Amino acid sequence: MRPSPTPHLPDVTELDERDGRYLRKAIIWSHASGRRGNRPFGAIIVTADNEIIAEGYCNSTETGDCTGHAEVNAIRALADRRVPRDVLASATLYSSAEPCVMCAGAIFWSNIGRVVFGIDAERLRAFRGERQDQRDAELSCRDVFRASPHPIECIGPALVDEASAAHEGVWKA
Repeated sequence: MRPSPTPHLPDVTELDERDGRYLRKAIIWSHASGRRGNRPFGAIIVTADNEIIAEGYCNSTETGDCTGHAEVNAIRALADRRVPRDVLASATLYSSAEPCVMCAGAIFWSNIGRVVFGIDAERLRAFRGERQDQRDAELSCRDVFRASPHPIECIGPALVDEASAAHEGVWKA
């Protein structure tokens, strides 16, 4: 059952065809992650020339690595490719959910210049409930990005209903 929206939630962003297409690919990864028994998060990184250069899903349950978030795993996949920082500055990371503080920091350090995300942290918290083992640091990725000396464009929440579907029935009350 989807949590009911509250009036203080961020407005949903309309996306163009390109952003919608790639965000939906990240959402597909979130479903794959959930099917593997992990928390349902997915991410992809796309160059300005529309090349998907990395994909990732949350694997923290499988691996026992608490840093195995989708965004971090996608960024780690870039290491093997040795993608130049100027390419990353014009790349977009698409995430099925708003990046947490750790992932926002990884995005900053990687030099990725643009982020588009699905479900926002506030709506995600409604799914997670109040259990301490499911809580996050209540700091928006935008707050982390604003502290960056280089610009990081941030778009979202977007495709919230599609991004939320992977979370239905997953989190324990």
